[in-house]
Amino acid sequence: MLPNVLQPRATDHVPVLAEEVREALAVQPGEVVVDGTFGAGGHASLLLSDLKGRGKLIAIDRDPTARTYFERLHRNAGGVSLRLLRGDFGVVLPQLADNGVRADAILLDLGVSSMQLDRPERGFSYAADSPLDMRMDPSQELTAKEIVNEWQERQLTTIFRRYGEERYARQIARAIVRRRREQPFERSGELVDTIKAAIPAPARFGEGHPAKRVFQALRIAVNDELVSLEEALPAALEMLRPGGRLAVISFHSLEDRIVKQFMRERERGCTCPPDFPVCVCGHEPELRAVQRRPVRPGEAEVSRNPRSASARLRAAVKTGAPE
Repeated sequence: MLPNVLQPRATDHVPVLAEEVREALAVQPGEVVVDGTFGAGGHASLLLSDLKGRGKLIAIDRDPTARTYFERLHRNAGGVSLRLLRGDFGVVLPQLADNGVRADAILLDLGVSSMQLDRPERGFSYAADSPLDMRMDPSQELTAKEIVNEWQERQLTTIFRRYGEERYARQIARAIVRRRREQPFERSGELVDTIKAAIPAPARFGEGHPAKRVFQALRIAVNDELVSLEEALPAALEMLRPGGRLAVISFHSLEDRIVKQFMRERERGCTCPPDFPVCVCGHEPELRAVQRRPVRPGEAEVSRNPRSASARLRAAVKTGAPE
């Protein structure tokens, strides 16, 4: 490892499944690596060390605060070419693919980062009373405050149920609409109190914080996260050279389901009906899964970093003859 390569600090985002990601991506000196969710650069700093001073690392992030971490990483890059692209990876990756950019390893670490959760003014956390924001890109217009105060009860019920898998979606949506008639929501604490009052008492003391699923749903809706993922995966596959590796870390079942279905579909070979005597479609597998089941963090990692508990890593290799 290069002695001057930046290592994650305790105050930075702690990269989850760090060694598992390095093993799955198997980065070699001279390769092109894309970190589609740079954040505070935790994973990127480790992948940079695997390049050993040769190659290229392209970082993507929609959050402008990522630039501070990127500049610190850039100062320690050695001979590696580093580039930061600001934007949603669901937009940037297709643009790179369309422009003929090819990569040997691509990482997507989904969800919200610690640098966002730990800043109350960003409004991502239900644990601190803060403005209802939740934008990963502060320049975009839609905020959680707008959704909570302006979307119809039916729309709120839909996103709480679909994106948060919230059992009491309808009751919570109804309570929100009732409360905002008297006074619009301004802060996360007001929303948390409304959620707690809307659900049965036993549910307030169940697994996890009672507002966790609603906050997740709002964050996904504000940032259009699932659509971004669906647009990013095909572009990532197109960018990969044969033998290139794709690794995706998800943090809830909706993301993981999209990743699993994408990889399974691209692993399939012939798609002809089973009663066809010979293949006429000519379809060849495009991916080969590194493992059939997602990799989960061990007890030691969860103990060190409780936020890693829900992480799931899926990885695959692009098939085909080397270029």
